Amino acid sequence: MRVLALDTATEACSVALLSGDELIGRSAEGGKSHAQQILGMVDAVLAEAQVSLSMLDGIAASIGPGAFTGVRISVAVAQGLAFGAGLRVAPVSTLEALAFQVMRSGAAQALACLDARMGEVYWGCFAQDLARGLAASSTARVGPPDSVVLPVPGVYRGIGRGFAAYPALASLPGLKLDSKDSRALPNAREFATLGALRLSAGEGLDPADLSPLYLRDKVALTEAERAAK
Repeated sequence: MRVLALDTATEACSVALLSGDELIGRSAEGGKSHAQQILGMVDAVLAEAQVSLSMLDGIAASIGPGAFTGVRISVAVAQGLAFGAGLRVAPVSTLEALAFQVMRSGAAQALACLDARMGEVYWGCFAQDLARGLAASSTARVGPPDSVVLPVPGVYRGIGRGFAAYPALASLPGLKLDSKDSRALPNAREFATLGALRLSAGEGLDPADLSPLYLRDKVALTEAERAAK
């Protein structure tokens, strides 16, 4: 199976191509805007693999949560490429892709947490699933750090920059956190693998049905709210 994956929802912009057992990827943080980088990265991985869009089986699209503009770019680019090549799309959340990083290294359960700004975090809990890669054990949410709870007792691997932004989260009972994981961001490599599993299971969508996962509608604090913090 050949699956192109892309993610622009966080500080990092990344693209990956899964072709059989081979994964080719590009990732960048900082520098040019995601909108300026994403299509060049797509061209680069397709050229390296010597494949065209028409040779793909589908596109794995990051749907967020994350930065509002970044999420819109990710969804719009995936839709545009998929429409043009007649491909199905597989939506994958940034929290799923984060959690899958530690699942690949043996974690049975994971708490993925991203800094949502405005004193809040995006978070979700996941359990390993051999057929699907992972399964959600809690709904994806946004809220203050003290609203984060583990759904059932057990050992959870923490991952994501929400832990770097709010170090007190590391004290959650049952949580194991490596310092490198507290700096982690989603990467298109995990989106590609999860997307391929979903496309293989017949879960691909028409690109018109691809929807962003924002979790909240508010993008900024008022002056009074900033002053109260």
